[in-house]
Amino acid sequence: MNRALPRIVRSGTTSTRRLASAALTTLAVAAPAHASFLSGEALDSVADVMAWVVLIIVPIIVIAVFWIVHVLPEKIAHQRHHPQYKAIQVLCLLSLVFGGLLWPIAWIWAYTRPVIHRMAYGTDRHDDYFVELGEKVRRGEALDHEVAALKHELDALHARGPLPPQLQKLREDIAALPAAGTPAAPAPITGAAAEPELERRGA
Repeated sequence: MNRALPRIVRSGTTSTRRLASAALTTLAVAAPAHASFLSGEALDSVADVMAWVVLIIVPIIVIAVFWIVHVLPEKIAHQRHHPQYKAIQVLCLLSLVFGGLLWPIAWIWAYTRPVIHRMAYGTDRHDDYFVELGEKVRRGEALDHEVAALKHELDALHARGPLPPQLQKLREDIAALPAAGTPAAPAPITGAAAEPELERRGA
């Protein structure tokens, strides 16, 4: 008698659990479901807009991001005046064709120092570097040490061989500049201001 009592209690507990679970399931099925605050035509309109966004706008954004990331090595090489940035640009375009497989090579190449190029040509800078610095010199914005460094590099390139016409003209313009620390010749006085000056010199 005592041994059968725990079995009855356990059996009753299991039955009670089953009844409670069945009641909760019935209530959940019978309760009205509110999946969205939209219904009818409003829900269809929102679904259409989301479909257009997924089909048109998202691919455009993905393609734009893919393109921006792929041209980063080219932009970095151009900012660093890498002498081979045109080749890096071609490698970036080829990487687009091959699904990005060549992109890591272009990235590493953009950050490498072109030691072999310097040994062969005497500089590790692209011609654009000298042109930009030359424009800065012509505007009078370059410091003395920048002008001296530019003149030294152009002279070294000229010693290795003929310069491109643009760099040759720049070298001649820099050579015509007064040396650092040498005062420039005074500008001639003309016009009405010349008369008092001539009187002072005659006195």
